[in-house]
Amino acid sequence: MNKIESANQLNTFLGGMVKLAGLKLKYRITVDPPVSDDRDWERPEILVEFAGPDSSLLLERGAELLRSMELLAMETLRLAGNEHEKINFDCMNHRKTRLEELRLSARVAADKVRQSGVPFHFAAMSSRERRMVHLALRDEQDLRTESEGEGMRRSVVLYPKDYKSAPAPTFGRRR
Repeated sequence: MNKIESANQLNTFLGGMVKLAGLKLKYRITVDPPVSDDRDWERPEILVEFAGPDSSLLLERGAELLRSMELLAMETLRLAGNEHEKINFDCMNHRKTRLEELRLSARVAADKVRQSGVPFHFAAMSSRERRMVHLALRDEQDLRTESEGEGMRRSVVLYPKDYKSAPAPTFGRRR
């Protein structure tokens, strides 16, 4: 992926999309943005930040429109699945806020699992958010995480380290 060329393609794509949708938004595209040390869960090569009167529309329903625009942009650039982490869209610091929510949820879930000895099933979430939960819990030596489910219903399950779960059928299962 040529970052400058990709940024130019994104600019063309987003300019048309924002105009045709009638959104009152501005955006800034940054190549190789500075990333703080506590954000080891992502190191984007291109960051697109939105601002403007319609920012709240991007963040409604769990930032559904923002995530959809990001997905369309990735499709436009024809990025392979392993390159999706190279581009991030953000609006009003939504990503940082969501990361803090996920870290807090992970800590609460860890306490519950330790106290009860019973696995904790997180709600279904995107692959990026599942990764954030896995990373938030990676240093918990007495616990383990696994992603379970398929497609839009895929989620993280937090187990006590030595918990024995029932074997799942092997046909059609993601590894």
